[in-house]
Amino acid sequence: MMTNDPPALAVVVPCYNEESVLPETLRQLLLTRASLVREGRITEESQLYFVDDGSRDRTWALIEQFAATERCVYGIKLSRNNGHQNAVLAGLFHAAGDAIVTVDADLQDDIGVLPEMVSHYLNGYDVVYGVRNRRPNDSWFKRVTAEGYYRVLAAMGANVVFNHADCRLMSRRAIDALKDYGEVNLFLRGIVPTIGFPSAIAYYDRRERFAGESKYSLRKMLALAVDGITSFSTVPLRMIAALGLFIFVVSLALSAWVLWIRLFTDQSVPGWASLTLPIYLMSGIQLLSVGILGEYVAKIYMETKRRPRYFVERIVTSGNPVPDARRWAGSRFPAGDGVGPPRDGT
Repeated sequence: MMTNDPPALAVVVPCYNEESVLPETLRQLLLTRASLVREGRITEESQLYFVDDGSRDRTWALIEQFAATERCVYGIKLSRNNGHQNAVLAGLFHAAGDAIVTVDADLQDDIGVLPEMVSHYLNGYDVVYGVRNRRPNDSWFKRVTAEGYYRVLAAMGANVVFNHADCRLMSRRAIDALKDYGEVNLFLRGIVPTIGFPSAIAYYDRRERFAGESKYSLRKMLALAVDGITSFSTVPLRMIAALGLFIFVVSLALSAWVLWIRLFTDQSVPGWASLTLPIYLMSGIQLLSVGILGEYVAKIYMETKRRPRYFVERIVTSGNPVPDARRWAGSRFPAGDGVGPPRDGT
């Protein structure tokens, strides 16, 4: 529903070994926040939340310093590295505000898109997707594989927004709806569109990383790709069935051909080739099929254990820890709660 009241905006920044870029990230976020407050588009209660996902460098020390010197900054420290998706989720579930924006710490997602996101929110949209309009600094391989991945997901029936990662704005009611999703295998860019509330798109150009190195190796990107496909599509399982039917039909045809040659012609059938090649082909197909089935079974196994997705070790605000933060677990945090004012740590 459209509103003229400025929201209390929260910005969630998941961090993993980001000490080299965090000071600049904070500077740009503070400037953007101050500009939006000055224009009357968000309230003074708007906050910044930095989520430390088990960093091994000085990331948490910097976040504590930010919280001690800036009253609008909160620090959330997870007990260990739980992965980017869980760090984003921890920020969403623990932040207070009418609307929450998630951005990565590396500044590749343009922070300058926040005013447009807020405008869409004020016009009644519950979810605003930050979509990469251009990738001028990505390598050819990165650009082709990333865009190809979104097309594969769409072809397999997953409801994803093309070229959207995890830069998005969500209203409070959208986040409350997200808390009803209990799966451990998180793929937020596939889950959020299934909520179904009114949504809009804010375009921006993907930038070059400001400092440091990417934490997404090729192995992690492939793992995320597999998670996205197997979490939202049963097409691979149907492809196995279709492949089995195809091989059955081809086998019948080859059998008829061999019998025809043996019974009605004088030609001989080569021995080792006619036996060895089909064996290798069928063995490869069987192993691939078992691997795909295993991926789905593994996901069922992880979901049935119902383990918490993360634990919060500590939350700091104005340099003071929030009591009992160690007890907060990702799958048990009460819907609608958050960490917000008052700022005295009580």
